[in-house]
Amino acid sequence: MILTKTRIKRSFAKASVTYDSVAELQRTAGRKLIKAIDAERLKGCLLDLGCGTGFLTSQLEAYSNHDIVIALDIALSMLQTMQEKLVGQNGISYVCADAEHLPFVENSIDSVFSNLALQWCSNLGGVFNDIKRVLKPDGQLVFSTFGPLTLHELKFAWATVDNYNHVNTFYTKEQLHHFLYQSGFNNVDIKSTLYVSRYNSVWKLMQELKYLGAHHVIAGRNKKITTKTAMKNMIVAYERYKLGDKIPATFEVINVIATV
Repeated sequence: MILTKTRIKRSFAKASVTYDSVAELQRTAGRKLIKAIDAERLKGCLLDLGCGTGFLTSQLEAYSNHDIVIALDIALSMLQTMQEKLVGQNGISYVCADAEHLPFVENSIDSVFSNLALQWCSNLGGVFNDIKRVLKPDGQLVFSTFGPLTLHELKFAWATVDNYNHVNTFYTKEQLHHFLYQSGFNNVDIKSTLYVSRYNSVWKLMQELKYLGAHHVIAGRNKKITTKTAMKNMIVAYERYKLGDKIPATFEVINVIATV
């Protein structure tokens, strides 16, 4: 999976204004992630990696036994939107940086959390190595990410039209497990959940992905403008999945808890 950092940064920067209006799945996944966390370990310095507009950060900040929550995102406008939302919550530090190059010293973070963000990192093994570097002994990594069944309907619909990649490819549970063990994490617990969202049309799905910033981030994709005919053919193919008057879209969310 090869992603371009410039496109990722630009896409999510543009989406900072619209993100919250369509991020129900992200909030649902974030709530489930919070429930999986051992509250006794929410102490010291907590890092929310790829914080977006701050849903998970605000949940972490609500716990009283930590010292500070660091909110990190690659898009400055996401952090600015978050600061406006969480004004008055003084226990949060904001850092604009790349998750693949963490600006922290070794053994400085007690726990790292990330909700549906790490799938945009092209070198996930390197990300886990760097997280391992900044975590204190006995530190934990808790994150959710998209799995390979995500948007499989859209992927198959485009496959009837051309051979280009229109949908991102996501890592399997087995690949994540391998990367984590290679990076030195132990006691890795991985679970996946399928969510099926329903939309009035394929256009509504495409609009939501755009508002989330989760589009056009693949390197090597078709650089030509998609023709009206190609788009029409894709929509016709997608509508074969129609359930009543709605079209479904599957999202596989993988939850991981790993300790150093």
